[in-house]
Amino acid sequence: MKMGFLHFFFFIIYMISFKVPILRCQDMACHSNDLRALTNFGNCLTSGIDGWNFSTSTCCTWAGVTCDNSTTSSNKVIGLELGKKKISGVLCESLEDLDQLRMLNLSQNFLHGIVPPKLFQLQSLEVLDLNSNDFVGSLPGGIYLPSIKYFDISFNSFNGSVDPTFCKTSPHLQVLDLAGNHFSGEVSTSFGRCSSLQHLFLNGNMLSGSFPYGLLQLQYLQVLHLQDNHFSGALNDGIANLSNLVELDISNNMFSGNLPDVFERLRKLKFFSSNSNKFNGHLPNSLVNSPTLENLNLRNNTMDGPININCSAMIHLAFLDVGTNNFQGPIPESISSCQNLSVLNLSRNKLGGEVPYKFKNLQALTYLSLSNTSLANISAALGILQQCKNLTTLVLTRNFQDEQMPSDVNLQFKNLKVLIIANCQLRGSIPLWLRGCKMLELLDLSWNHLSGSIPLWIGNFSSLFYLDFSDNSFTGEIPISLTGLQILTDRRILIDGNAPGIPLYKKTGKSSTSLQYNKIGSLPPTLDLSRNKLNGPIWPSFGNLKGLHFLNFSTNELSGPIPDDLSRMSSLEILDLSHNKLSGEIPSSLVKLSFLSKFSIADNQLYGEIPTGGQFLTFPCSSFEGNNDLYGGGVFTSCQLAQRPPPAPLPPATRPPTEKMTIMGLQFGIGAATGFAITVIFCFMSGWVIPKPKARQR
Repeated sequence: MKMGFLHFFFFIIYMISFKVPILRCQDMACHSNDLRALTNFGNCLTSGIDGWNFSTSTCCTWAGVTCDNSTTSSNKVIGLELGKKKISGVLCESLEDLDQLRMLNLSQNFLHGIVPPKLFQLQSLEVLDLNSNDFVGSLPGGIYLPSIKYFDISFNSFNGSVDPTFCKTSPHLQVLDLAGNHFSGEVSTSFGRCSSLQHLFLNGNMLSGSFPYGLLQLQYLQVLHLQDNHFSGALNDGIANLSNLVELDISNNMFSGNLPDVFERLRKLKFFSSNSNKFNGHLPNSLVNSPTLENLNLRNNTMDGPININCSAMIHLAFLDVGTNNFQGPIPESISSCQNLSVLNLSRNKLGGEVPYKFKNLQALTYLSLSNTSLANISAALGILQQCKNLTTLVLTRNFQDEQMPSDVNLQFKNLKVLIIANCQLRGSIPLWLRGCKMLELLDLSWNHLSGSIPLWIGNFSSLFYLDFSDNSFTGEIPISLTGLQILTDRRILIDGNAPGIPLYKKTGKSSTSLQYNKIGSLPPTLDLSRNKLNGPIWPSFGNLKGLHFLNFSTNELSGPIPDDLSRMSSLEILDLSHNKLSGEIPSSLVKLSFLSKFSIADNQLYGEIPTGGQFLTFPCSSFEGNNDLYGGGVFTSCQLAQRPPPAPLPPATRPPTEKMTIMGLQFGIGAATGFAITVIFCFMSGWVIPKPKARQR
């Protein structure tokens, strides 16, 4: 979410403090100048505003309008709160005539264009919130907002440099949010003049240069977000001057070098994220002993050495992500002393050994990723981790190479929602203990050496939306129970959005590349049984899975026709049935799958004409090759497929007997005449003379 908790809390406090002393005027007309300004503002919009009636002068009663009805103010408009009203159009300059305006909230609408420069000169304005529109242009020079406390123009398309010279004349500014725009260049040192600033959001721009020096003078700063920019160089150890910092996020930049060992001076710091930079070296001693830190994210750097977290000191630590670094050594047993630890990611490091036995003490743990850490003894690991009773996500990819899949029926993971044990080359079969994981939403056992049949009970999980058994050696028929996966029978799949912020990776094909998904809910609903030894039919009842996006049964030994019912899978985006023994024709009803972006039935035994229309017009010839009796029409005419068969000859017509006799007589007459003519010609050419008849004597 773009607005952190402290940011949101500040905004709410401003709303309350603004509302309490104001009495809404229900019966009296607002000031004539303000009525004119609001009317002109409304006329500039391309959409109406619910609750506004331009035929009346009592604009104080209009939706979102607040007036001050004290004697001295003459019903002047002091508040305009129109956030989330689906307003579209441009801003008129008339708003600048609301000279007593204290609050202007036009956030999360469809406004566009340039903000009138004089809007940044309203001397009574305390709250300006234009976030989440499509305003453009640079911040004008000469901004004069002497009363401003809350300034938010985030998530628009503003550009240019960031030079808050107006801080000199805005001594009360506490929140400045410029996130999610197109600001570029280095950050001006004039930020040092924002002496009252407590929350600063510059994230999601194109800012560059070293850590902004001017920020080091903001002694009241509590929240600093610089993530998703192009900052580089070392992290200035002057951050120790920001002694009131609670949140510091510098992730997704190009900072490098060692983290400064100054965290003992940041005695209020609860959140620190430096993921996806170029930091190296060991963990600073002051960082791994911070008594206030709750969330520590160092993922995706090149740091090394041991993971020497001191849980005796870090008593509030709840989130620890040091994945994708070069840390070495065994998994530290000391982590088991972090009693509040809920999320732990140690993946993609140079660790080894086994899961420490004392990890069973991590009773608050909900998310654990140990993938790509060269661990051994999966039986012991699962035996230990099952005692973490609140565990909902367990990722063990690329460990336990060539071990046996544990079959202990006593293993219990009753709260587990996500289980990934992929690319471990495990032997054995699908274990019966999985049947007890009734809350599973995602199950990935791909890229192993598992064999045997897929059990019928695998289709009994009511919340399972993602199942990947690809690249194993499973045999037998596809369990018909999979056609009744409950959550996939509804197009509107609702997945728990409480993701920990640690990405999941989906291996693609035989290459080493992977697709990254930052939230479980962003994974497409999937059923992938490809590259096994499955046989039998594709069940027509798979058409029940209206919420499925990805269906891959390729490279098996499936036979029979492609069911016409698959056309009922209305959410399907990828359908791959290639490299099987399917026969019959391609159902023409598949052209109804309007979201289908990839389709392949290559290398089967299909025949007939390829359907045309719908998404089929976009599929390449390779989607159909390897079917000797399949031919193409329309856009598929140029494909190297079988030739369209010639039209069959028409059968002879059946005639009544009288007609037959007439035709036979005609044929006989023609034949006799032809024979006589030939005889005469032959005699003539042979010199035979036909005597003339003698004249009759008189």
